[in-house]
This record gives sequence, structure tokens and C-alpha cells, in this order.
Amino acid sequence: MATKREKIQRVGNVLVDIFHYLALFIIGATVVWSAVFEYFHMMEKGYAELKDILLLFIYLELGAMIGIYFKTHRLPVQFLIFIAITALSRHLVIDVQHVSDHFHLLLLAVISGSIVLLSGALYVLTVTAKRFGRPEDDVNQGNIS
Repeated sequence: MATKREKIQRVGNVLVDIFHYLALFIIGATVVWSAVFEYFHMMEKGYAELKDILLLFIYLELGAMIGIYFKTHRLPVQFLIFIAITALSRHLVIDVQHVSDHFHLLLLAVISGSIVLLSGALYVLTVTAKRFGRPEDDVNQGNIS
């Protein structure tokens, strides 16, 4: 027979799971709602600018990250890096045009350097995942305890 402490632990685990799934659904719904809003805004304009398309890619990556997190209960760092690279690229393409001339070169260098650094981090994560595997691989095979 289960002790009082084990019963409390089970109830606590159920409450945490309920909160976890509820939060994921709310975040997922917010991402979908925002993407649909942006899409309708593009349709209303009659065309999509590069910044709009890059924003849709950010929403796509957020949705994929939420889906993976929902299935594995692990946050895929690679998707966060993809989102950061896309956001920096969007900033580089769109917002840099509005910066004053004396900061322009420095800002370009910093953003470009950040993209290179993040790309290097992605490379390291990919190489180590191929060599050592990923925690998500164990979840998909049902080998995680």
C-alpha cells in the first residue's frame, strides 16, 4: 500500500503535468494566433516583404520547437539558435538601414559576428549529437527512465 508521501508525490506529479500541458497549449495557440494575424496583415497589404517572410520562419521554428518539447519534454537548443539566427538576419536585412552612418559598420560587424558565432554553436551541437547522440533519441526509443 502506498504511503501518504507517495500519494502526495503522485498528486504533485499530476498537477505539474497538467500545468505543463496547459502552458504548452497556451504558448502554441499564441504562436499560431500571432502567425495567422501576421499572415492576414500581409494578405491585407497585398504582398509580403522580406521581413514578413522571415517573421513567418520565426513562427514556424517556434511551432516546431513547441512540438518537439511537447513530445520529448526537452527543449531543443538547436531551434533556439535557429530562431536567434533568423531574428538577427531579419534585423540585419531590415533594421540596419535605419541606423546612423557612424554606427552602421560596427552594428553590421556585431550582428554578422553573432550569426557566425551562433552558426559555429550549431555546428558543434550537430557534431556532438552525431558522435554522442541526443537525449531526445532515447525518448523516442522509450529507453529513458
